[in-house]
Amino acid sequence: MPKRKGITVSRQIMDSQHRHPEATGELTGLLNDLIVAAKIINSEVNMAGLAGILGQSGQINVQGEQVQKLDDFANLTIKRRMEQCGYVCIMASEEDDGVIPVLDSYAGKYTVAFDPLDGSSNIDVNVSIGTIFSIHRRKSEGTQGQIADLLQTGREQVAAGYIIYGSSTMLVYTVGEGVQGFTLDPSVGEFFLSHPDIKIPPKAKYYSINEAYSRYWHDNTRAYVEHLKDLDERGECSYSLRYIGSLVADFHRNLIKGGVFVYPRDRKSGKGKLRLLYEAAPLALLVEQAGGRAIDDEGRNILDLEPTELHQRVPLIIGSKEEVDLAEQYFKS
Repeated sequence: MPKRKGITVSRQIMDSQHRHPEATGELTGLLNDLIVAAKIINSEVNMAGLAGILGQSGQINVQGEQVQKLDDFANLTIKRRMEQCGYVCIMASEEDDGVIPVLDSYAGKYTVAFDPLDGSSNIDVNVSIGTIFSIHRRKSEGTQGQIADLLQTGREQVAAGYIIYGSSTMLVYTVGEGVQGFTLDPSVGEFFLSHPDIKIPPKAKYYSINEAYSRYWHDNTRAYVEHLKDLDERGECSYSLRYIGSLVADFHRNLIKGGVFVYPRDRKSGKGKLRLLYEAAPLALLVEQAGGRAIDDEGRNILDLEPTELHQRVPLIIGSKEEVDLAEQYFKS
């Protein structure tokens, strides 16, 4: 067998720390603990059918959605790992109504907001799902963090990323120095660098939108999508529709291949569906670091939006720069 070559994610994180001697190493420790939690979740996802943890738990989360058994497992796994890691002062999860405190003796200097298992409605049919995370540096004094430490703009994130559980398990993250992708080798339980310095193609191949909601679309959404469907000068379609219904899976494909994901507000949902803290902001930081853009349906940069509540929903248009630029013209008009 050929000898495996590659940089591990632990090595990459340490190298980044060495380039910033002012860093204390707490962010390094926090990222490593998140990676351990992701490995535990990945193991359970892979065994879900055999372990009898597919299906709904019977609970309803703060979003009014059915909680899947794996949702609950992923949420508890991250919370337990983070509450005693020593690097976090306060947390927030898409699955929990309020803030999640940590033990006073373990309180650190960072906050974590996370979607423990994005795309969970697809769990039972073996579609790619993922964990999304966002990290800020705390601003408050004292031991425990405050809700204001979580309600910071996406621009102030010190790290963001996701782990996608699919045909292979990948970690994609940024600490403000570009976007790096790592693939888990299950034989050794380590993530190896497989996609260095990811750049999203400036021109999209795909567009992702839930066309079943077209009856609820506002006119600008309909006009933008019709433009994407127009034939080019050769009489061929310029774009292909790809919509999985799992944000992290749709985003990952578009990041690698070039695409735009659109979830605007419509007549059914006046504020949009996706959550600013747990989904939109972390993915916006990733896409901007990769050369793309993320805006809402008024043309505002997602990273500059001021959060006012933990579960704030926002419209999201994210992906390749040319198509987001085009969307801005339609949605601002």
